[in-house]
Amino acid sequence: MFLTIGTTGTAERPATDLGYLLHKHPGRAQRFATSYGDAHVFYPEASDAACTAALLLDVDPIALVRRGKGKGRGGSPDFALAQYVNDRPYAASSLLAVALRTVFASALRGRCEARPELAATPLPLRIAVPALPAKAGGDRSGPELVHALFAPLGWQVEAEPLPLDTSFPEWGDSRYVRAELTGTVRLADALQQLYVLLPVLDDAKHYWVAPDEVDKLLRAGEGWLADHPERALITRRYLSRRWSLARDAMERLELARLAEADDREAEEIDNAVADEEPQPQTAAATQPETETEPEAPEGSPLRLAVQRRDAILQALRERGAARVLDLGCGPGQLVAALLKDARVTEVVGLDVSARALTIAARRLRLDRMSERQAARVRLVQGALTYTDARLTGYDAAVLCEVVEHVDPDRLPALEYAVFGAARPGAVVVTTPNAEYNVRWESLPAGQVRHADHRFEWDRVQFRAWAGRVADRHGYAVEFRPVGPDDPEVGPPTQLALFTLTETTPTETTLTETTLTETTAAATTIATDAPEGGDRR
Repeated sequence: MFLTIGTTGTAERPATDLGYLLHKHPGRAQRFATSYGDAHVFYPEASDAACTAALLLDVDPIALVRRGKGKGRGGSPDFALAQYVNDRPYAASSLLAVALRTVFASALRGRCEARPELAATPLPLRIAVPALPAKAGGDRSGPELVHALFAPLGWQVEAEPLPLDTSFPEWGDSRYVRAELTGTVRLADALQQLYVLLPVLDDAKHYWVAPDEVDKLLRAGEGWLADHPERALITRRYLSRRWSLARDAMERLELARLAEADDREAEEIDNAVADEEPQPQTAAATQPETETEPEAPEGSPLRLAVQRRDAILQALRERGAARVLDLGCGPGQLVAALLKDARVTEVVGLDVSARALTIAARRLRLDRMSERQAARVRLVQGALTYTDARLTGYDAAVLCEVVEHVDPDRLPALEYAVFGAARPGAVVVTTPNAEYNVRWESLPAGQVRHADHRFEWDRVQFRAWAGRVADRHGYAVEFRPVGPDDPEVGPPTQLALFTLTETTPTETTLTETTLTETTAAATTIATDAPEGGDRR
């Protein structure tokens, strides 16, 4: 099993600096013991102009069988000879990936105490793997899969299939590929990509994949995996198609991608629910409320959260909505209520918080639902400030206590993503009425109802925003009170029901002018809101 890493240099920056990064002297051949054989590192060439380091893994097939207890590729109990005669000593696989991590541990972490500036510098690298197993997927050949995995990372890829037998060309090609990667990349990034993608191409691992493999994948994939167009395939294959682990990894990758796009920490946006997780309820039990409302005024017949949800369900029934989006679904109370209505055939709950979706899945008892019931509900991760093709074509969407959690300068993006791109037949929006806050005895003067609220609108501000959004995107809008309608300050919650009037998409796009006008209006409205919210 063989791999080479080469670079070029000049007299001022000699290529032999590669030895500093790999922590292996170009003038010596070194041997390292691994669990399945010996790894040898040597330099076929080492000069100022060119330097190549080679890693040769001499796999002991007997040790592989004994340690693997006959499992994995070549370990079929029905064909004992295959345990000892197989491709594992020759084809790059997870064995070589583990050897890379073992032999070049410091280089893989990007550490070089002697030349720290060198570790942070992209180098002109050439990586060659003479026998790379590439299990084709779908209609793609092995070489095409190599291109699909490495080219998006900035590599120039040369991949050609190896014949089954050069003496018998009519037998065709094998599943092995001779691959060469060329690019200007940090050595640590190149090693991390190889560590992940070698077993992905092979679509096999020589060891049991435990939950800690998710952390290994995310560490090695930091900075490149979240945005890779093949991240789903990479995640699935790296985790040996263990679906629960793959789902966990994909949720964490999506959260990392959204956090990076917003220039925020993942913990900042994965805060839709409190740390306490509600216990799953039986179908007949009343769902506990997790919305953090101030204590209700004396004599309130129902909690405001319940009244709000009833008002939303009533609006959806009036519109005859059968396919509904719950945007910003949180722990899933509204999703659960929608599933109780037989007229609703499909519910999609979307939230940026993976933790909220996990709690929602437990609340809904998705793992115990009948197949017919489970087909009606889907929980997906995403951010409302980005257009999402998964959200198009629905009868209605709900933004229940969501808009006030969005920074004013991001509201135009949310408006376009929901009303301009997803474009459901109806949209129900609820938000607190700032005027009513004086009626909450437990709410200090000048404070908003939740620490994460970026603003809270009064009735005039909410109607102005809703009217502008409706005009811009071809909707009609009507307003309804939720909760007791105080003659002086109005209801505690405001509800706007948007109904699509233009059946074809408008020409509105998120142009610079649109963003400027809408952001200015949203900022003005938010500035007039009560002080005290977290306006990050």
